[in-house]
Amino acid sequence: MNDATRVFEPLQADDPPTVAGYRLAARLGAGGMGRVYLSHTPGGRPVAIKVIRPELADDPAFRRGFRREIKAARRVRGAYTAELIDADADGVPPWLATLYMPGPSLAEAVARRGPLPVPAVLWLMAGVAEALEAVHGAGIVHRDLKPSNVLLAADGPRVIDFGISLAADITSHTATGATVGTPQFMAPEQASAGEVTAATDVFALGQTAAFAALGRPLYGEGSAVGVLYRIVHSEPELSLLPAQLRPLMARCLAADPRERATPAEIVAWCRQRLGADAGAGEGTGPAVWREIAGPEVQVPPPVPHPTPVHTLPLLGHPHQQAPHPHPQQNPWAPPPTQPTGRGEGPDRRRRARLVTAVATAGALLLAGATWTALEVGNRLGDRDKSPSSASGPSASSRATGRASGTETDTDTDAEAETGGTAGAGGRTSQDVDPLATASDRPRPEAHAQQWLDAKTSLSFKEPFSREDRKGDIRFNCKDPSCELESDTSLLVMMFAEPGTTLDMCRLILSGAEKNKSRHRVLSLAAAAAGTEICVKHSSGDIALLVVQVKSTALPDIAFLTLDMTIWREGS
Repeated sequence: MNDATRVFEPLQADDPPTVAGYRLAARLGAGGMGRVYLSHTPGGRPVAIKVIRPELADDPAFRRGFRREIKAARRVRGAYTAELIDADADGVPPWLATLYMPGPSLAEAVARRGPLPVPAVLWLMAGVAEALEAVHGAGIVHRDLKPSNVLLAADGPRVIDFGISLAADITSHTATGATVGTPQFMAPEQASAGEVTAATDVFALGQTAAFAALGRPLYGEGSAVGVLYRIVHSEPELSLLPAQLRPLMARCLAADPRERATPAEIVAWCRQRLGADAGAGEGTGPAVWREIAGPEVQVPPPVPHPTPVHTLPLLGHPHQQAPHPHPQQNPWAPPPTQPTGRGEGPDRRRRARLVTAVATAGALLLAGATWTALEVGNRLGDRDKSPSSASGPSASSRATGRASGTETDTDTDAEAETGGTAGAGGRTSQDVDPLATASDRPRPEAHAQQWLDAKTSLSFKEPFSREDRKGDIRFNCKDPSCELESDTSLLVMMFAEPGTTLDMCRLILSGAEKNKSRHRVLSLAAAAAGTEICVKHSSGDIALLVVQVKSTALPDIAFLTLDMTIWREGS
């Protein structure tokens, strides 16, 4: 039965809409560690986001263990594991993301259809054993292998949650049976707080396979104390299992960890029996999985991305048409005010407002503020001495045209900064008079959702997103922090509140000009969703990058998505 509502539950009022830039589409379930949600990568691939419970996140020991396990889990590569995509042990709350595998868990499949046939159990054991080889090869002991942590994907089983068990202290339990995990699937040494090794996972594999074959736990159900006592002190009742499985089960469930089969031996044993079974016409793996997994559930599509934190790229589209805020008024004329005394004319008021704006931004950008204020003031003076220069091609006149946006009232200035009606692009010389055109600020070019990884780059010219490393901005990820680098541009990260403007970028980048080599490389260790980065190209063009998704947990497949706004020099 293809019942999507049983797999994907709608988000509740206490569920977050996003986790570290991943927009949540549905709730997948909850457990002892936290809640699990469906989300998608920027390219649309489904991922499972596990958000850790607050009471665990508040435990420093948990965070240390979680951080250690995530570091190890990044190295796990296996055909039968759900690969770790991204994670943050220091997040609030901590979280991790793995590839989402459509298909029921083994627990769900058994509850729906009952015990699995022997060929299916063999395929299950071979796949899970191969997954354990990959997990153990990365230095991890799963510690919580059980039917709910084995997913039955269309092409075989997948082992999940191999990166969080140590952090949760799965081995601990009390005399009252309060355990973290599922007692029915623990090994004797685990149940008695002994040393946990890779052989512990093999015992759990035997119990998981027995559950698949019997439809219930091999050591029975009941209180946790009773189950744990039987695991430690009793021999498993192998006579309950199909005869074909008993020899292998005996090796997996040996009381002494040293006598248990290795994952490699389990794989070889199962493949040998599956080959004989297939030759006898008892069925093949794909047919078995179609039967037990059932019809594929339709995965909900990605949640539409809302207006990003920085709204300028969407509002300032170069093809938008917008009327001038004062079509019948000369933008160079001073606002209607009462006559002022000597020295209080419109030019002084313009300079005063500009200096005030520079002083406000200077709290963040002290290094470059003084130079820029003097330079812009000089350009205003040059413009006053030579009014005809407003339409000229020189760099000074271009800067004057931009600065003239400060002459209108405060509301008009705000509209121009946010890409509103006062400064919207798309007008031609036929729309407004030459003086109004000269007073326009540079038109923002919006290029949303740009992708950067180890094989791509960004450019200030078309094509903006390049499938090579020859662009102006490149992404490197030699360690988990990663960085941006450029041979042609200066890069500066902004640490103020979101909403960086063109003038703010100009100010901080003018300071960066004094030490260009230092600003050719930018560490992304402090970057997160919403982080803003100012960039200045050698041509004078300025860009604002806004991080949307940062995925750097796995350096080999790390990526960034960014919104990019460009202001052209002289536009």
